[in-house]
Amino acid sequence: MKGIVVYKSKYGATKKYAQWLCEETGFDMCEVSEAKIENLLEYEVIVFGGGIYASGVPVTGFIKKNIKKLVGQKIIVFCDGASPYEENAFKTIREHVMKDDLKDIPFFYCRGAWNMEAMSLVDRNLCKMLQKAVAKKDPSDYEIWETALMEAGSDTKDWTDKSYLKPIIDEINR
Repeated sequence: MKGIVVYKSKYGATKKYAQWLCEETGFDMCEVSEAKIENLLEYEVIVFGGGIYASGVPVTGFIKKNIKKLVGQKIIVFCDGASPYEENAFKTIREHVMKDDLKDIPFFYCRGAWNMEAMSLVDRNLCKMLQKAVAKKDPSDYEIWETALMEAGSDTKDWTDKSYLKPIIDEINR
């Protein structure tokens, strides 16, 4: 089976998952900024991956723009983020990101990483402001992502794990 992983990685976790997925499957790999729809049509399976930023996943714009041309290819999407997996949170992200023409595409979550030092100045400041806002709440009222945000603080954390790829690989082989 000929496949490719197309990804957008801002701080490295998505790229790590893309590389691991390619090692496991023998698929090719490219960044979404370099992807050309004409080339992708050569593949039977296309796995798109991206981090979650402001409840969005950057690769979905490319998919939406080209979905009518991708008929016949098996499309799979994964995202990664700093929070542990939580069904309701993932469902909310899915409903926000994978709607309309994308609603039937298999969608998966992998836990990513957190590194304030590697973040852009804008992202770092936004996260610090968000942490200050969350700190005003009662910790017993935190949502799962708020707990993860507060626990991460300014530390560097890496929760990436190849085991998150199993459901994606199962879907590829289905």
